[in-house]
Amino acid sequence: MERNAARLGLIAGNGIFPVLVARGAREAGVEVVCCAHVGESDPAIEAEVDACTWVRVGELGRILRTFKEAGCSSAVMAGGITKVRLFSGFRPDLRGAAFLARMRTLHDDKLLVGIADELAAEGIPVVASTLYLPRLVPEPGVLGRRGPKSKEREDIRFGLRVAKAIGAFEIGQTVVVKDGLVLAVEAVEGTDAAIRRGAELARRGAVVVKVAKPGQDLRFDVPAVGPATIRLMAETHATVLAVEAGRTLLLERESLIALADMAGIAVVAVEAEPDASGALA
Repeated sequence: MERNAARLGLIAGNGIFPVLVARGAREAGVEVVCCAHVGESDPAIEAEVDACTWVRVGELGRILRTFKEAGCSSAVMAGGITKVRLFSGFRPDLRGAAFLARMRTLHDDKLLVGIADELAAEGIPVVASTLYLPRLVPEPGVLGRRGPKSKEREDIRFGLRVAKAIGAFEIGQTVVVKDGLVLAVEAVEGTDAAIRRGAELARRGAVVVKVAKPGQDLRFDVPAVGPATIRLMAETHATVLAVEAGRTLLLERESLIALADMAGIAVVAVEAEPDASGALA
């Protein structure tokens, strides 16, 4: 198959994001060739792409061969891989094993940049995962009916500083705070578990802050929240979700905001740094 300027290779992880990326690309007239991960990717991805090959975590060689044989001119990575799968159910092929031996790390950023370099070396550059979904990346401001109250804004400012600090150490991207106290920090267990733990400690009124890590490569590693995040916050009586403007994905944006409005949850996109007056955007 000849290389086609409008043929995109999609490396699909978990969640709905890969489905949205495929949908957006095809609506733009781009053919999508997908490598989906067994035990991670949603089977619904098959109906959203032009061709789908199922691979196991670590089968880098198979992914590269699939994209080259399909004539892909670029690639995108969308959706995460559960970190615990790196310790169980991990089945690297020869190319994948050689890659990991060179990398000597399981840090997300370094692995993703390394995979992007492997693709580029084969003539398949990685493009931004948001390329076909610009509307899902919010500008600064209140996104629903309710804005955060004064005390909640103080917690957002505090949470931003803490989240950026933990991100610098590759710990996580989400913190849960209340009254200037850190109740939970996201680690390997993921965002939902951190929200549940922190919100249950708060009992009511927790503020959830999610940001990109300092230096995070947003081509393929974009923080994301969706309707499930709001449902969990409503269940645990959290009251504010603050995300980093221009650097966070709102999956199923309309549904997310509608659910937040019904639950009385404030959703706000903020700059990582407050302005000179200390106010948030």
